[in-house]
Parts: sequence; structure tokens; C-alpha cells
Amino acid sequence: MYKVIKFLTISAMMLSIANAQNIYATFTIEAQKSANLAFTSTGIVQSVDVEVAERVHKGQKLSQLDNSDLASAVNIAKADLENTKIKLKFAKRAYDRERKVKKLISEQQHDQVIQAYESAMSMIDIKEATLAYKQSLLEKSILYAPFDGVIYDKQIEVGDAVSGAMIRTVLKIHSIDDVKLIVEFDQKYWKQVKLGQKFLYRVDGDKTKYEGKITKIYPYADSNNRKIKAEVSTKGFMVGLFGDGYIITDSSER
Repeated sequence: MYKVIKFLTISAMMLSIANAQNIYATFTIEAQKSANLAFTSTGIVQSVDVEVAERVHKGQKLSQLDNSDLASAVNIAKADLENTKIKLKFAKRAYDRERKVKKLISEQQHDQVIQAYESAMSMIDIKEATLAYKQSLLEKSILYAPFDGVIYDKQIEVGDAVSGAMIRTVLKIHSIDDVKLIVEFDQKYWKQVKLGQKFLYRVDGDKTKYEGKITKIYPYADSNNRKIKAEVSTKGFMVGLFGDGYIITDSSER
């Protein structure tokens, strides 16, 4: 009985090997997330709060333009809004009082009170919109980290001039631990390679053998090199490294 089981196990393994096809592929390592950061406002750089290789957290301030004029504009807009609210308060009192003595005042006076109240209400909307606009301009003078990551390039210094009309990248950021292999294989295997298949690989300069799974296949072949790209999610590698390996497929699908 033991010999029969052993024979069946070996036969199954041999059949699996016979049906497996190794497709050679190369890869480069990229971050799962990356972004080129730029100011959309015009001004002079007041501060740069990060350096290359520095880890940052989502929402952390990275750099700021001299925005004293914008901050003043926001304060003025806030004061304007508060004054308008006070005017609305008094207009509302006059309106409520007028409703009680409506029969004792002229129609013209009645219309003036209503007009003053409605005008005060509409001015609130205008002042709130103005404040929101001024605040958005102020926010655009500050760069924040869009996600947790590491700064890998800095092209800005204190005192530099930037223009919202000519947007240029000033900082580059990418995710740290979560990376992906951008795998390339010959287009002739487009029918064999599928999601979930194993990818056995080595990173250049590292003798360790690693294993991953195909998580994405790009829906086109590059006409220049006749290659198709796929992705394998992984962790712990430096962005920019490269290597090669084999995609394990089922040769019966050829």
C-alpha cells in the first residue's frame, strides 16, 4: 500500500513538472506610490522642512512659500465675515420688529426693512465664499506629504522663486515598504501568463531566491521591444533595483 501511494505521489509530481513551463522575465522595482510635488502658487520659498532620504507622514508640511500677504488677506476676510454677521443680526432684529408693527408703518418702510434683511443674508454667502477662496490660496502656498513615504529628490532651496504659471517639480516622494516588481516577458507568451501565477526571482547582487505572484497584467504589448508588462507586489526592496526570474505557467495552455 505504501509503495502504491509513493508511486502515485511521484507520478503526480512528475505530471505537474511536465505541465509547468518556465517563462523567463526581467524586472525593475518601483514604489507602489510615487508623486512629483509642485507649488501651484507664485512666490518665494520661505522654508524647506525636509531633506533627501527623510521619512515623512501623510499631511506633514514639507515646504512653504512666503505667504504673509495671503495670511493677511485671510484675516481681513474673516473680519469682513464677522462684520457682515453683525449687520445680519441687526437686520434680523429690525425685520422681526417690523413684522410686529407692520400695520403701523408705510409700505415703503416695510420694503426697505425686508430688502436690508435679504441683502444682509446674501452678503453672508458672498463673504463666506470670499473667505474660502482666500484660505484656498493660503493652503496652496504650503506643500504637504500626500501619503507616508520618503523624499527621494529635492529640487528647491529657501529663496527660490516659483511660478504658478510655470509649474515645476520641487520634491519627489515614494512609498517606503510597499514596492512592486515591474516584470517584462516576451509577447509570444501572452496567452499563458495569468493572474495568480508564481514568479520565482532573484534581485541583482542578492543570491536569495524569492517567490511572488502575478497581481496585474498590463493590457498591451510594447511595440518597441515586443514585451508585455506585469506586476508582482512585494516588500523590503530598494526602489530602482532590478533582476530576473521565471513565471511558472501551465504549458497545456500553449
